[in-house]
Amino acid sequence: MQNSDPLAQPDIADRAKSVLGVLCDRDIHIATAESCTGGLVAALLTDIEGCSHAFERGFVTYTDQSKHELLGVDRALLDRCGAVSRPVAIAMAEGAQDRSGAQIAVSTTGFAGPGSAEDEEGLVHFALAREGCNTVHRAESFGAIGRDAIRQRCLETILDMLEESLT
Repeated sequence: MQNSDPLAQPDIADRAKSVLGVLCDRDIHIATAESCTGGLVAALLTDIEGCSHAFERGFVTYTDQSKHELLGVDRALLDRCGAVSRPVAIAMAEGAQDRSGAQIAVSTTGFAGPGSAEDEEGLVHFALAREGCNTVHRAESFGAIGRDAIRQRCLETILDMLEESLT
């Protein structure tokens, strides 16, 4: 029986360790702003011994209210675009960076499923805000592959974005 715990996947842990090593070597701090991943990115980064001091803080903002209160996401933006959208993912990453003082912040917001008929299960928006750079956005439609698999793919996508940003 295969372990479905995203944090238990060896390739994910190895990639996270490599990313954290680069962050530590460059004295870069990271913050996370997570909705559909519910803190998994933060858990992954803080589970690695030796370089977890590169992790500044994590925000789990599952509701619109928490996105507004903790990250400063504008209520009008949430009402106009919806929580699962490009503008909100960007606002989350930029809010996390601003409120934490970290040089890099990443965000996830999406439908991990199963959800209502109008929610596209597997649709996730990601953003990476980096000091001195334009905020990067990525959207993925993973499909109805199951909640655990979607969250696993989210970790992979965040690591992809971090690796690209750090090269």
